[in-house]
Amino acid sequence: MSINGSSVDFVLVWEEEGSKAASSAAANAKIKREIFEKHLEEEGLILEHEKVKHLNFVKIHATHEVLCRYTEILKLRMPMKEFDGAYLEEPSFDIMQEVKSLVKRALEFVRVDPKVFKPVERKLTAEFSRDKEYLFDVDAPNFFTPAVRILVVDFILQRQKFSEDSGDLFSFGINRLITEGVYKAAYPLHDGDFRDRSCMRGLLFHEWASVQKWIKFQPVDHVKDYFGVKFGLYFAWLGFYSHMLIPASIVGLICFFYGVCTMFSNRLSQDICNESLNITMCPLCDRTCEYWNLAETCTYARITYLFDNPFTVFFAIFMSFWATLFLELWKRYSASIVHRWGLTGFDLQAEHPRPEYLARLSHVKRNKVNVVTGLEEPYVPFWKVRVPATILSFSVVLLLIALAVGAVFGVVLYRMSVLTSLSLYPNNDATGYITMFIPATAATINLICIMTLNWFYDWLAVRLTEWELLRTQTEFDDSLTLKIYLFQFVNYYTSIFYIAFLKGKFVGYPSKYNRILGYRQEECSPGGCLMELCIQLAIIMVGKQAMNSILEMVIPLLQKWYNTFKLLTGLGKEDDAKAVSSTRWAQDYRLLDWGPRGLFPEYLEMVLQYGFVTIFVAAFPLAPFFALLNNVLEMRLDAKKFLKFYRRPVPHRVKDIGVWFRILDIIGRLAVVTNAFIIAFSSNFIPRLVYMSVVNPNHTDEGFLNHSLAYFNTSDFPSHYAPRHPENVTMCRYLEYRNPPWDPHPYKRPPIYWHVLAARLAFIVVFQNVVGVVMAAVEWCIPDMSRKLRDEIRREAYLTNEIIIKQEAMRARARLSQVSSGEFLEAERKGGSGENGVRHREGQWNNLVV
Repeated sequence: MSINGSSVDFVLVWEEEGSKAASSAAANAKIKREIFEKHLEEEGLILEHEKVKHLNFVKIHATHEVLCRYTEILKLRMPMKEFDGAYLEEPSFDIMQEVKSLVKRALEFVRVDPKVFKPVERKLTAEFSRDKEYLFDVDAPNFFTPAVRILVVDFILQRQKFSEDSGDLFSFGINRLITEGVYKAAYPLHDGDFRDRSCMRGLLFHEWASVQKWIKFQPVDHVKDYFGVKFGLYFAWLGFYSHMLIPASIVGLICFFYGVCTMFSNRLSQDICNESLNITMCPLCDRTCEYWNLAETCTYARITYLFDNPFTVFFAIFMSFWATLFLELWKRYSASIVHRWGLTGFDLQAEHPRPEYLARLSHVKRNKVNVVTGLEEPYVPFWKVRVPATILSFSVVLLLIALAVGAVFGVVLYRMSVLTSLSLYPNNDATGYITMFIPATAATINLICIMTLNWFYDWLAVRLTEWELLRTQTEFDDSLTLKIYLFQFVNYYTSIFYIAFLKGKFVGYPSKYNRILGYRQEECSPGGCLMELCIQLAIIMVGKQAMNSILEMVIPLLQKWYNTFKLLTGLGKEDDAKAVSSTRWAQDYRLLDWGPRGLFPEYLEMVLQYGFVTIFVAAFPLAPFFALLNNVLEMRLDAKKFLKFYRRPVPHRVKDIGVWFRILDIIGRLAVVTNAFIIAFSSNFIPRLVYMSVVNPNHTDEGFLNHSLAYFNTSDFPSHYAPRHPENVTMCRYLEYRNPPWDPHPYKRPPIYWHVLAARLAFIVVFQNVVGVVMAAVEWCIPDMSRKLRDEIRREAYLTNEIIIKQEAMRARARLSQVSSGEFLEAERKGGSGENGVRHREGQWNNLVV
């Protein structure tokens, strides 16, 4: 992997297309390649060409002078030399430091092995400047790391022109050349085979990506050094999120096992399972369904209690607090690692237009001057182009949202129709299992619809965003992220919102059911809809995670096989195939390209999971535990996939996780509202509390079941809906708060219904305000940056300034001694003042910003 002994920092690939090689398009592509590569060489890059049959590889090496020049332009922070007195002092004795030290020793078995991954040495860093090369050990062999070399070459590739026309300001950049088919690929090289432990890729593959290392901490510093800050920050966030799931999982398991331990002592479950009460329930469907005994749902009631118990309210409050704590602690942790990686104060530079944007505007003749870059760019009329494109885009988005809601409505109709169909079979035990079978099959069908629609959504969202003519890649990515997340949110959560907030709320009563297309609406069991909500959550969340984990490994493998097939097709001789496969650049060419979306699918999957963990956690306390199990596997599978199937990415710099943090913050605030409504309207917590406080003089829940079931006189059934076999039943019960048939106002709402409704609304208000105050207090108490980190940043800035002042004073004294000997005046006459004189007159960043 070298050019005359020098490293290969980047590779460009283009293919000859046989008989088409002489066409005008191929000739035009050849001219663009020659101009582009000539400009690369003029920048100081060394290019070497290698041809194997139809493949042409252009290997690029960045010289020392190019690295120094562009490291300064990019304002990269580089490690400084070690000067006397310039060191970071360890903090003095602190009780918290001692506690942290004890915790570290206790967790030694999960920490990164320092013998395998050597700890990264902490050094003072400063923005690189050629005027102040004396601060840096630029001659050290590893001063410019592979990540820096790749970043510099990529920066040059993105900005070199491939046209000699001075008026064509946008014929530049490797991305546009790849879009036009001039080059097939451009990528940095992996440092070796993933099976070879002697290289960092192989070491990470065996010691980090292995599932057997699931209990170990991640070597995030080494991940950052190899993949870049963007990938390092993703894995740091994923690891931090997974660690934060541990306390949430523990509390969720406590909530679940509390239900297990108290399941048989719960009064409501005991009453439902008590056959001696002989509670006859009204039929579940019209005509064909029979009256049934409430005791048939005994198993269902006991399972429901596992998730709907008094501990659930505490758990919902805890998870709201947890969501806020997670985001606040992540801000502190990310500030620490971003500073450690030399990105404190980093900000994106002015972005150039996207190649696809320029290609779509190639026919536009009118230009305007960009106020930032000063360059003329194609003018896009706001009212004639942007507004119609945006309206069209979001109209399609609304149409797709309606389609997702329609799919959920179809599943609801499936539930209703299957309920009627199952009643046709004369099975005496069927009634007790209908409440389990229908939700499970409906949730499975819904999951299949979700996964199918997702593929269509992703394809369409990219094209909708292209229509909006967004200028920069950041604007494009943010708009695409918003669309796809909105699609996925509606797609995954609509059915869950239906069960949580709509199902069983507007059913009516036996003599006057509110029907949809002639079908009776679904009803909740006497224990509420929480169990069905739990089933829906479990199947969609766990099923989605399992399916994604399988697809994430299978699809890249198939794509890699396909790339290998295309690469070797046409190589008639076995020796030619071996020659192509033996080189590192050819092996990496077979790997998958990251494309413009990069880590977007990985973040999207985790953020959707975060929604399941927070928004509906009151219905499924085991969600954090299943999320933790998934993430332990996901972390290692992602690492294995990136190292084995994908090309090495360009190590782009970022300072945070971007728009995803804002989405997480919105989800956390939405979770407070949804959990309040789930507890108030989907569980028996509030009705039971009102019964104990107002109705029962003993203030216990004894008799609550009888209190929550209304009476219905079977003679009041409409003739065309009445059961075919009345079985001499005169009264049946149904889950509602309504007056009995002997009341002067039969089947009307009694006062207790309004008391319960008022209590539910009051609970929502109190819950949101209490949790909101706690969340605000947490945000206020936890600063975004720790005091230790602030002091460390100030200390480093002070030391850096002191070094510069001291070194400048020493150089000034040296110049004075030269003046006294006449050497300085001679140097001035020759145009310099020592070795850096010319650079001083260039006037680039004379003052070092720390």
